[in-house]
Amino acid sequence: MTTNHDIKMVNPSVEFPCAEGEFVLTAMQRSGLNVIDVGCRGGGCGACRIQVVDGTYSRRRMSRAHVSEMEELEGVALACRISPTSPLLIAIAPPAVQELFSE
Repeated sequence: MTTNHDIKMVNPSVEFPCAEGEFVLTAMQRSGLNVIDVGCRGGGCGACRIQVVDGTYSRRRMSRAHVSEMEELEGVALACRISPTSPLLIAIAPPAVQELFSE
């Protein structure tokens, strides 16, 4: 039996279910929502940067160009690379510092 966890966003205020082992970005799309930007879906582009405000998750490899080690410790992640292990409270994260200076 698959365990579902509620994913709540604070900006914008939406909620959707995500199965344990399912990526947050995939669950959002499956729910018919379009509140997190979608890019490569493989952890390389940084389009789906989020901040996990509360909750626990497992993660797969993410590009350090988009999520630094310090940011990761602060809960920044890519929605295409994390799966919840508890309910999550998330927000859209600001762009990575390197992205701000590359334009």
